[in-house]
Amino acid sequence: MTATTHADPTELAAIASRIARTAGKRILELRGTGVTVAATKSSIVDMVTEADRECERLVVAALREARPDDGIVGEEGAAIEGSSGITWVIDPIDGTTNYLYDLPVYAVSIAATVPDATAFADGRRAVAGAVYNPCTDELFEATENGGARLDGAPIRISEKDELATALIGTGFGYTVERKHEQLEMLGRILPRIRDIRRIGSAAYDLCLVAAGRLDAFFEKGLQPWDYAAAALIAREAGATILGRDDTTPPGEPLIFVADPSLVNELRTVVLDHPRE
Repeated sequence: MTATTHADPTELAAIASRIARTAGKRILELRGTGVTVAATKSSIVDMVTEADRECERLVVAALREARPDDGIVGEEGAAIEGSSGITWVIDPIDGTTNYLYDLPVYAVSIAATVPDATAFADGRRAVAGAVYNPCTDELFEATENGGARLDGAPIRISEKDELATALIGTGFGYTVERKHEQLEMLGRILPRIRDIRRIGSAAYDLCLVAAGRLDAFFEKGLQPWDYAAAALIAREAGATILGRDDTTPPGEPLIFVADPSLVNELRTVVLDHPRE
C-alpha cells in the first residue's frame, strides 16, 4: 500500500536549499582540483564528470537521511521509488560543459515533486525547489503558491510584453540532429528580438527569467532534472510556462517561459515556418 505524506512545501524548500548549498560548495572544491570526464551520454560531447557522480551521491544520501520515504530521480542514474508521494528530481551539476571549462555558470538543482499528469511532460509538478550557483553564491528557491526568492528576497520577472525588445535565453542539445532543429528555431526568432543568450545551464537560465535578468526562455529537449526546480521558481516569480501546443505539457519536446502577455507570441514565432 502506498502512503501519502502531506509535506509542508516550506519544509521541503528548506531541505532542498540546505542540500543544494552543501553540494554546490563540494563541486566548487572539486573543480579546484581538476575535472575528470567519467563518461559520455547522448554524444561524445555530452559529458559526465566524476564530480557529477559524487555530487549526486551526496544529494541522494542527504535526502535519504532527511526524508527516507521519498522517491528520488537523478540525472546521473539515481532511481529510488518512495512511498510518501514526494519524489525529488535532482541535477547535481546543470551546466557540466561550463564546469569542465571552468566557466562560472553551473548549478545544483533540487525539486520536490508530486504526481500531476497535466503539469509537465514527465507527469510531475514541483511544490518546492532550489537552484544554487556556487560560483556566484546565489540561491534561488520557491514554494508552490509561496513566491520565489533569491537569497531570501522576493524576485519578479521583468514583465516584458514586447518581443522586439526582449532578451531571450535558450540552449542547444548535443546531437547533430537536435542542433539542426534548434538552429532552425533560432533562425526564426533571432531577427524578431533584441538578442539571444546561450548561457549553458537551463536551470540557471530559468532563474534568470525569474529574477528579471532575461525576459524569456525556450528550449527543445530538456529533461525533468533540467527544469523541475527552476520552472517552479520562474512560475512563482510570475512567468507562464507552455509546451509545444495547448495539448502538450511543457518539457520534452519543448518549453516556453515568459510573461503571460508574451509567451504565446514567443511560441508562435519559434514554431512558425520561415517567411518567404
